[in-house]
Amino acid sequence: MQTLAEQLFNELKQRIPSLDEVPTPNVKAALNRAISKMDLVSREEFDAQAAVLARTRERLEALERQVAQLEQNTP
Repeated sequence: MQTLAEQLFNELKQRIPSLDEVPTPNVKAALNRAISKMDLVSREEFDAQAAVLARTRERLEALERQVAQLEQNTP
């Protein structure tokens, strides 16, 4: 499995032919430094947080319905 830096490097080589003139380790090192500075999460963590958000949203909507019902029943 390729690292993110390797995937980016391969994509860049396809789009920028002159990149072949730059030593590969230099480009990969630069990409790795740039990627390490980014605030990235794994796909698994993203999916887990998305599931938590969906459950939270469902609970919030249920509570909003309950509040609306209580407000209707209040004289």
